[in-house]
Amino acid sequence: MEDTSKPRRPLDGIRVLDFTRFLAGPYLTRSLAVMGADVIKVERPPHGDEQRGHPHFLQGQSGYFLQQNHDKRGVCMDLKRPEGQAVARDLAAASDVVVENFRPGVMARMGLDYPALSALNPRLVYCSVSSFGQDGPYAQRPGYGIIADALSGALHITGFPDQPPPIIRMPVADTLTGIHGVAAVCAALYAREKTGEGQHIDIALLDCMFSLHEYAIQEYLLSGGEVEATRVGSGLPGSVPYGVFAGRDGCLVLGAPSDQNWAQVCQAMGRPELATDPRYASNAQRSRHRDEVYRLVQDWVTASPSIADALRRLEEAGAPCARVQTIREVVHDPQIAARGMIVEMEHPTAGKVRLPNLPFHFSKADVSPRRPAPLLGQHNHEVLREVLGYSEEQVASLKRAGVLYAAPTT
Repeated sequence: MEDTSKPRRPLDGIRVLDFTRFLAGPYLTRSLAVMGADVIKVERPPHGDEQRGHPHFLQGQSGYFLQQNHDKRGVCMDLKRPEGQAVARDLAAASDVVVENFRPGVMARMGLDYPALSALNPRLVYCSVSSFGQDGPYAQRPGYGIIADALSGALHITGFPDQPPPIIRMPVADTLTGIHGVAAVCAALYAREKTGEGQHIDIALLDCMFSLHEYAIQEYLLSGGEVEATRVGSGLPGSVPYGVFAGRDGCLVLGAPSDQNWAQVCQAMGRPELATDPRYASNAQRSRHRDEVYRLVQDWVTASPSIADALRRLEEAGAPCARVQTIREVVHDPQIAARGMIVEMEHPTAGKVRLPNLPFHFSKADVSPRRPAPLLGQHNHEVLREVLGYSEEQVASLKRAGVLYAAPTT
């Protein structure tokens, strides 16, 4: 039942049929869910989304799954069976959006691809999320975020030149693709209001990571291939100084690409004359003398009594800077608390869980998470009865036939 005690959310009244697993797809549909969409997550028996087996576990429940699937209703059914495919088609006919992230061709083999479902529901917005897209020579290759990181060039320009590139410890490719999917779905829903027709969205991890390049690709293309970015360590070429500096008790980051920022850094270091030194007076000049500039800043940070002392001087001068925080420090950061970026929910088996929030803030809508991630098959009966109007006997028959499945704890 709708909770009328809270303000309406932007996507209230939109129903999303969610065939996704792992991360990019679930992140997309999680975002739609907190914005008000009724997201029905379809999982396969007997184990469901592979995320359910991913640590860290709390009372047998995966935190990975809990984070990416809250505010959704869960249905578990066998999509390899014709009866399961028929239920899925009925759900698609009653939905506004379908999101899937199988390898291209899988949904077609089950009769659940865009041509089949749009014939039943011409207003359907259908979003396919994949590693490489629905066409091209890589379309059938398996992939994860790290594959997109590598093929996009992102790994090649990350790290130090004398070492293999490190993996990116946050799932940039997956979440970037998920949020691009949110934008595309919302745009397609808006277009549907004008045309009355849905459409197919094809979004790929590799495309999204490639589009994220803000300088490396354009400088290569515009230079006719003469300028090729590579690994340079903890600083950013073309913006000097802009990087990470190690101190006696930790590290700080400094972002000072403008001449005004550089003057602030010089003031903090007690070297105001460096701001007008011809070698460093402009970003172009500092880039030519990059190693010297970084050595000047690094020597000052190293000589500082502590990172806190260096940050105090930089902040007093107005220079953009921050401590490189540990996860423990981030969780207790007052800004994170003020922005409501950690939420608490009560799960039926895991109990009280605290998880990272999504970054959406609306002036006229409360998009706080409202329900925990579903247990496997938790809403089988509710969804089939409420959304499809199936009788008790129809639902019971599907259960007896093994088409519907629910975990023993449900």
